[in-house]
Amino acid sequence: MFDLVSFIPRAVMQGIPLLYGSTGEILTEKSGNLNLGIPGVMYVGGICGVIGSFFYEQSVSAADMNAFLAIGIPMLCSLLGSLLMGLLYSVLTITLRANQNVTGLALTTFGVGIGNFFGGSLIKLTNSEVPSIALSATSAYFSKSLPFAESLGWFGQVFLSYGFLAYLAVIIAIVASYILKRTRVGLQLRAVGESPATADAAGINVTRYKYMATCIGSMIAGLGGLYYVMDYACGVWSNNAFGDRGWLAIALVIFTIWRPNVSILASILFGGFYILYLYIPSGLDLSVKELYKMIPYVVTLVVLIVVSMRKKREDQPPASLGLAYFREER
Repeated sequence: MFDLVSFIPRAVMQGIPLLYGSTGEILTEKSGNLNLGIPGVMYVGGICGVIGSFFYEQSVSAADMNAFLAIGIPMLCSLLGSLLMGLLYSVLTITLRANQNVTGLALTTFGVGIGNFFGGSLIKLTNSEVPSIALSATSAYFSKSLPFAESLGWFGQVFLSYGFLAYLAVIIAIVASYILKRTRVGLQLRAVGESPATADAAGINVTRYKYMATCIGSMIAGLGGLYYVMDYACGVWSNNAFGDRGWLAIALVIFTIWRPNVSILASILFGGFYILYLYIPSGLDLSVKELYKMIPYVVTLVVLIVVSMRKKREDQPPASLGLAYFREER
């Protein structure tokens, strides 16, 4: 029997990494940069957080762990790792004017390789019999929900039973939406994405805005990887466990028409699609269940087709998306 109260929290937890990834990619694309390396950035964000928490757990006992350090060290490592990935992409595509599509795909391959290399190295350090690392002591701080959530019944389970990173994702999406729509910085960023030559002529530093949007967007996406490991996966790192969530986050950008506030509900919707096969009766026929797993991808294809057929200008991507800016041609 379908239980909506238990389904929604699971859908939210599935959707939070997508929300982080899509919010970061929206900021990046608003500057005119198409960063297809978001899956790799999220992967690096996750493994950097794992590295930080691993060495902190090794240095102190679980009873002596400081809550501030247990949360702060993995978050700082995750932000720094994803920032470096954003800087690498920016140098290649903005300064050196490399092809953005090729660079993004290479960044994804590079990020996954980096994550698997360091993840495998940590697994060897622990002499684990299974190919994974369990950071349960650190994960407990990330996944801790509000203390009074259980006493509020279904309301607490649906709205208050998540770790702080889930609420942070919503706050970041709302703030990003406000900045893009209501502030001078957002207006200038959108101007850079629509026509960098015009923005440059108006005195806007195109290079600075592109660097800032890409790096900040990468840092936000990296937190999605950290959330997946520390909260959703309960602190367990396994190589290649992220699946295709990074690619779904990129598809979500188009689904939300480049609006971070819309991503909040859209990410939960996609998260629900991702686990819907668990709630649809399929009997003993495993092939039917595999078909149900295709639901989020079929929905993604339908959305891409529908969005591409829209003619309204506000529903279209930034005009200079994916194009390198040559100031000499202005």
